[in-house]
Amino acid sequence: MMQIPQLMHEQYRQAKELIENVEDIKVYSHIDCDGICSGAILSTILDRQNKEHEIEFVNLDVLDDIELTHELTIFSDLGSGQKIDAKAQKNQKILILDHHPPLRDLDYKNNKDYTYLEINPNHHGIDGSYYVCGGGLCYFLAKRFGYDDLSWIGVLSAIGDMQNTKTGHFEGLNKIIQQDAIDGGYLEIIKSDINIYGRNTRPLFVALSYFSDVKLPITNNTNETMAILEELGIDEKHNRKTLNELTMEEKGKLFQRLMSMLTQAVPPKYIQYLPQLILGDSYTFLKEDEHSFLRDGSEFSTAMNACGRNHEEQIAMEVLKGDRFVALDELEVVSKIHRTNLAKGISSVAENDETNIIELENLQYFDGTGIAPEIVGTITGMILGYCNWKKPIIGFTQTDSDGLKVSLRCSRLLSYDGIHFGNIIREVASDVGGSGGGHAMACGAYIPIDKKYEFLEEFNNRLDGKLTK
Repeated sequence: MMQIPQLMHEQYRQAKELIENVEDIKVYSHIDCDGICSGAILSTILDRQNKEHEIEFVNLDVLDDIELTHELTIFSDLGSGQKIDAKAQKNQKILILDHHPPLRDLDYKNNKDYTYLEINPNHHGIDGSYYVCGGGLCYFLAKRFGYDDLSWIGVLSAIGDMQNTKTGHFEGLNKIIQQDAIDGGYLEIIKSDINIYGRNTRPLFVALSYFSDVKLPITNNTNETMAILEELGIDEKHNRKTLNELTMEEKGKLFQRLMSMLTQAVPPKYIQYLPQLILGDSYTFLKEDEHSFLRDGSEFSTAMNACGRNHEEQIAMEVLKGDRFVALDELEVVSKIHRTNLAKGISSVAENDETNIIELENLQYFDGTGIAPEIVGTITGMILGYCNWKKPIIGFTQTDSDGLKVSLRCSRLLSYDGIHFGNIIREVASDVGGSGGGHAMACGAYIPIDKKYEFLEEFNNRLDGKLTK
C-alpha cells in the first residue's frame, strides 16, 4: 500500500502546529462535493480545537489576487492553481491542501516574509487525479490530530471527485483512508459490483438507461432496457427491481450483455478497458439509515454536489457534521430542485431531434446560455450520452456580461489514450486571457466572452492526431 512520503509527513506536522498556534482563521473551499467535504473536515478539526473560524465556499475565479484579512488562511481543494498570495502581508500564514496541478514548486515558500505551506501530492510524485483528493488531504490532517472518525468523509470526497474512475477501485493514498473507514465501522465495500448510479433508489431499467460512456442502444432508452432485462429474466413487467435486489448470478448475466454491446461499439484497442466501464467497487456508509439515500456513496456525493451547485453548501456541511434532522430535510429539497434544473438544462441542449451540439474535427460543444455556471459541468457530463463519445464535449455559459464559464467532459475511455484535458484547458484558457485547469477527464475554465471561437479553434488544433477516429 502507498504510504505518505516523509516530507509530506513533515508538512502535516507543520500544518498542525500552524493551527494550534493561531486564533484568527479563515477557510476557503471549493463548491463541489470534494470541496464541501474538505471544508467539513477542517471545520470539525477547528471546532474540536476550540478555534473560532470562518468558512467560505467559492468558485476558482474569485481567488486570483484575493485579499487576505486573517492571521491564518486555509485553502482546501483549491489554491494550488491560483495566485492566492499576491496580497499576502508580513507575518500572515497560508496553508493550502490541494490536489490539482500546482503553479508553484516546493521551494516557493523560501525567503518569504509570510508563512506559506502547500501540501500537494503532485509535489511528491503522487497523482492528484486518482490517488488522493482535497478531502483526503484534509483527512490526513485530521488524522494527525487523532480524529480518525472523519475517515468516512475522506472516502465520500474521493467518490465525489471520481478518484476511482480509471480502475473502479481506490488506489494510492485513498486506500489508506478507505481502510481507516472500514476499520472504524463506517464503510462497507462490495468489490467489482456493477457500477450503475441509483442502486437503491432507481428501478434498474431507469438506471441502465443513463449509461453514457459509450452510446449504446440502451442509452436514454428505457424501452430497450426493459426489453433486455426481461429477455435476460432478471426483471419483470410487474415487479421492477433495483440493482441491489439482483443476485450475483443475475448481475453476471447483465455484465455479459453489457460487455457484448460495448464490444460491438468500440474500436478494438479499447476492448481491454471495457470491464472497468461496467464494474467498480460500491460504497455503503454503515452509520446511515438503511433506507436513506445517504447510505450509498454515489448518491450521498450527488447530494453534496447539489448543494454546492445551488449555493447551499452550509446545508451539506451541517449534514456532514452530524445534523440528520433539519439539515437532512433541507438537503432533500435542494436535491429535488437540482434534479429539476439539470433536466431543464439537458432538454434545452439535447433532448429533441435538432440537438444544439456542434461537432468540430476533434471536439464538440454547445452553447448553454441560460444554464447556471454552477451546473454547466454536470450537464456537460450528462450530455455525453447524446453525442459522439470519441470526442470530448465542451459546454459554455455566461458568468456575467463579459465572461464565459467553460466545462469539458469526456468518456472514461479517452483517459486510456493518455490525454490530460485539464492541462490542455489550462494552457488554452491562459492563451486567450483566461484561467482554467482540472482533471484528465473533467475540467473547466473561465475566459473572456469574445474569445470563445479563438478558444475553440486552438483547443481543436491541440487535439490533432491525439484522438482515436
